[in-house]
Amino acid sequence: MKPIQATKYFIHFQDKGYEEINNLISNFNYSSIFILVDENTIEHCYPLFIQNIKTDKRIEVIQINAGEEHKNIETCVGVWNVMTELGADRHSLLINLGGGVITDLGGFVASSFKRGIHFINIPTTLLSMVDASVGGKTGIDLGALKNQIGVFANPKMVLIDPEYLHTITLREIRSGTAEIIKYGLTYNQHLYNEIKENEKLNIIDLIHRSIEIKNEIVTQDPKEKHLRKVLNFGHTIGHAIESYFLENETKEKLTHGEAIAIGMICESYISYKLLNLSLNKANEIKETIIKIYGKTTILESDFTEIINLLKHDKKNINGEVNFVLLNDIENFKIDCKVNNDLVIESLRFYNK
Repeated sequence: MKPIQATKYFIHFQDKGYEEINNLISNFNYSSIFILVDENTIEHCYPLFIQNIKTDKRIEVIQINAGEEHKNIETCVGVWNVMTELGADRHSLLINLGGGVITDLGGFVASSFKRGIHFINIPTTLLSMVDASVGGKTGIDLGALKNQIGVFANPKMVLIDPEYLHTITLREIRSGTAEIIKYGLTYNQHLYNEIKENEKLNIIDLIHRSIEIKNEIVTQDPKEKHLRKVLNFGHTIGHAIESYFLENETKEKLTHGEAIAIGMICESYISYKLLNLSLNKANEIKETIIKIYGKTTILESDFTEIINLLKHDKKNINGEVNFVLLNDIENFKIDCKVNNDLVIESLRFYNK
């Protein structure tokens, strides 16, 4: 796979990526190297990673708890304290080895520690490979509200090694597939067709193209003023559902991709009601997604809380919820206003 040039950094792949990390460590002569992991990546990913690193610099491993519920300021304070105790300075490097929680939180930790140190993202899940590790967004959750605190900060490089996908579950593969479906519906119908038409899809083949698409969008609009908003398709309702299931003890937690998949079905229905997407295509999108993810039980009694969580979406302006909707596949419209009654109607469409 060819390297991808992002804004001020490269996304490297497989063996070439490890060569580039070793070159970067040597060229910048870091005072110390810290590797951020969780209990899963320390066991399953760290051994593969460390055998490819060639340096005599001091390496310290910092482990945090896995899971979205730990993507918060308390975890950040813990990491900052450990780095301080271990003598980290402004010339240290932080390597984030893990999924979206690790790369989001680790990027925020690095970009704010001593006003910013270098960091490298090494995503180990499909979701983080095609989404969270690329684009310069770092951040943590505020309670159950997704990614409310954070900054834009670019890594020094990103390494994509599909070997790490052998360490995750099929459920996590499906979670990452939701972001690829999103790229397909909004930006590249070929990706969507590949997933829709191929039951035995080799998802690795779609990783490079997915990253190219996100990078193309982010390069044109790094701070999400206009075009980059397209990446939020399915996320407005999806994030509210994800947050609701995360904070509600009676619900089984959803993965990010599972929640976004529901969001894409709902927002496709809203696209049919407000724009030019045909009902046939809205139904086809629903059928394709449910074939992959199955159905989640969303009760009528859940609707009010989900609607309330929409108020906290980062894309809102003056209290109005902004959606990305579809005129057609590969034909999107941003900053669409949607009333609560239509959101509820879309949830009923999902349930039907």
